[in-house]
Amino acid sequence: MSILVVGSVAMDSVKTPFGKIDNALGGSATYFSVSASYFSPVKLVAVIGEDFPKKYLDVLKKHDIDLSGLQKVKGKTFRWKGQYTYDLNQAETLDTQLNVFAHFSPNIPEQYKKSEYVFLGNIDPELQLEVLKQVKNPKLVACDTMNYWISSKKPQLIKTLKKVDILVINEAEVRELAGESNLVKASKKIFSWGPKALVIKRGEYGALFVGRNHIFSAPAYPLEKVFDPTGAGDSFAGGFMGYLAKCRSLEDHDLRRAIVFGSVMASFNVEDFSLNKLRSLDWEKITDRFHQFKKLTHFEVLK
Repeated sequence: MSILVVGSVAMDSVKTPFGKIDNALGGSATYFSVSASYFSPVKLVAVIGEDFPKKYLDVLKKHDIDLSGLQKVKGKTFRWKGQYTYDLNQAETLDTQLNVFAHFSPNIPEQYKKSEYVFLGNIDPELQLEVLKQVKNPKLVACDTMNYWISSKKPQLIKTLKKVDILVINEAEVRELAGESNLVKASKKIFSWGPKALVIKRGEYGALFVGRNHIFSAPAYPLEKVFDPTGAGDSFAGGFMGYLAKCRSLEDHDLRRAIVFGSVMASFNVEDFSLNKLRSLDWEKITDRFHQFKKLTHFEVLK
């Protein structure tokens, strides 16, 4: 079953202690789409400028991603420049040029409007709500957000959350949004606004799934080399949503598998710059690491 994703397609310049890359393919919807495409077809809605390289379009076309909703307009593509220190959990933004993304108004193609699975990338919550007004009876809606929207448009965000099933968010943002330091208490408060579950991204410590009657924690995969964490959260969301669309189930055991598949995709993403690692995967590599996660977390009960 295909997934509709709405978010950003960008060109990133990133520097880490292990190297740098300029004008690389990036954007939240890009990472999500390539990650999710290994599990389910993706329908992408985003905007690019006239300067967007054909080679990057070719990367997207090589995956199972429908680009009918990718708008190309006059102007320059959204660009982001950032750097990481040895604390790879936090990026320092050096420059942001919204360009055509500043006036992005998601126009959902008619053939996308019956999508059963919808992921709202990290965009203005008012735009997220506009997307939901255009789609018809989705089976599952998940969305991402960030501290900027929490601090500047919290009432609008809460209005959007009334129509969201799963909120994907990092732990600092959970605390800020709910005004609670304890993640479980914070989650329960957010449930009162609409979502049935939270996927809490915890960087190098993994991910926490908190449902109304179900909690599951997955570690991050231990890697010897981490080159670039840009897009890790979006890659996680792609694996998570991709698996749920593939299995068409929201049972507890499938939600747990989806969390692990999300962690698998994020672990691949950070092993190289941009989408260099993510774009070169295959199902055998993905499932092999999935089974490695199983071994990593398995233990025997006391007799």
